[in-house]
Amino acid sequence: MSIKKSFFIIPHTFTIVFIIIVISSILTWIIPAGEFEREIHVFDGNSREIVIPDSYHSVENVPQTWQVFSAFFKGFVKTSNIIVFILMIGGAFWILNFTKAIDIGILSFLKIIKKIQKNRLFKHININSIIITSIMIVFSLFGAIFGMSEETLAFIIIFVPLSISMGYDSIVGMAICYLAAHIGFAGGIFNPFTIGIAQGFAHIPLFSGFEYRFICWCIFTTIGILFVLWYANKIKKNPKKSLTYHIDNYWRERSKSDDLEKVSYFTSITAWILWIVLSFLFIYLSFLFPQTEIKLSHQLFSLPAFPITTVLFMLLGFLSLKKSVHFFILLLLFLTIWMLIIGVLGYEWYIMEIATLFFSLGIFTGIAYNCSLDKIMKLFLEGNKDIMNAALIVGLAGGIIVILQDGKIIDTILNNMTLSMQGLSEAGTIGGMYAFQTLLNLIIPSGSAKAALTIPTMSQFADLLHISRQSMVLAFQFGDGITNMFTPASGVLIGCLGIARIPYTIWIKWIFKFLIVLIILGFLLLLPPLYLNINGF
Repeated sequence: MSIKKSFFIIPHTFTIVFIIIVISSILTWIIPAGEFEREIHVFDGNSREIVIPDSYHSVENVPQTWQVFSAFFKGFVKTSNIIVFILMIGGAFWILNFTKAIDIGILSFLKIIKKIQKNRLFKHININSIIITSIMIVFSLFGAIFGMSEETLAFIIIFVPLSISMGYDSIVGMAICYLAAHIGFAGGIFNPFTIGIAQGFAHIPLFSGFEYRFICWCIFTTIGILFVLWYANKIKKNPKKSLTYHIDNYWRERSKSDDLEKVSYFTSITAWILWIVLSFLFIYLSFLFPQTEIKLSHQLFSLPAFPITTVLFMLLGFLSLKKSVHFFILLLLFLTIWMLIIGVLGYEWYIMEIATLFFSLGIFTGIAYNCSLDKIMKLFLEGNKDIMNAALIVGLAGGIIVILQDGKIIDTILNNMTLSMQGLSEAGTIGGMYAFQTLLNLIIPSGSAKAALTIPTMSQFADLLHISRQSMVLAFQFGDGITNMFTPASGVLIGCLGIARIPYTIWIKWIFKFLIVLIILGFLLLLPPLYLNINGF
């Protein structure tokens, strides 16, 4: 028997992030410091800081040394909203897991799938593939229309165990929500956080050129779905081919069928009381907000969201409680997701509101399950402990941006990369812009911040080279979106991987070839607007 020794040990994610921070600090000693002058502009009712073109100037170097260690503190402060968000979700879902409601819901769902597959009409149809495709289309649309990103953190803990229960792995669970949303983000149709802001800074009509962007979104989404389905079917045939086969034992242990067989179905008095209290609350909200203005891009739609929610909650709540408290808890989960969508689209909710929503879900779940307040708090803290690694990694990753900003080299990188594109052909220039935005996104994952930083300068550069500003915005959009799927500076990516318990190195190994295809495809999709008469370009 031959024994193979591995001479390369994959470092821990914490180690990788620390190494990147050290490299960033070294760059502050090599790259000259510089700054653009900035001014405040009001866009869509919000004040934003933008770069003044041709204002770059050298400043005194600020090399980072001991700041490598203080960067961790500043990184935690900078990403504190995401960290708290992760802890809130971890605590809430630990309470949910204690009740076994999600496991029972998944088991019931799988039983329905098996019954459907036995039907003659669906015998030759891969229902699982249809489910994966449907979920990915929905999340891709969310990313394309309202820029879903941070919100995916809340769904990882749902789709990972569902994916494993269906015979796949944690990577598939991560892909069908996180990857799908960011594919949609890259091929965005009406994403206000990237396209809207970029077009505003470029002084072109908001969301113009959406017809071609819709085609791009369809192509990106189709490629993404086919890639995930190919991998999912491979794992289904042979689970040991999964890159996370051994890691996923954690999730398999949590969803053992033996435990579910011991579950006693009941309905507590506290659950009925909670149903009554929440029903009255929604009735009150229905009178307070009879209509909700849903904002999709800049289109407004009036919807009686709270009256509809009230009627459905009262009816479905009564039916679920007649069966078992577990199904009522599942209803609370779906209600939370529904309120998340309504809140984001109708009331401009962001991380604080969404975190509060999931915290409430955890409290209400514990009450419905007849847990004491002391028990609820203990479960919540256990959930915090379980997910602490994910929260810590997000804070550490925030230190990368802190070092580069405090070292004052980001503007220098921006200025030099802009100058390097002079003298190129149209295709070469748009490709250079695309490459520039792609590389810049590795260290500045915020689309809004990058738009404010680069678009004012790049717009004028595009004018000089007779390239439409719309094409320049498209290059920004692709460059910003695609690299979000692998940059270690993204707190959302690192947070999602932490929740799913997928090491960063394994994620990179899995997604690398797909990203190469997307990057090449992105460049090819930039070419038609240069040579064809496309509306908006």
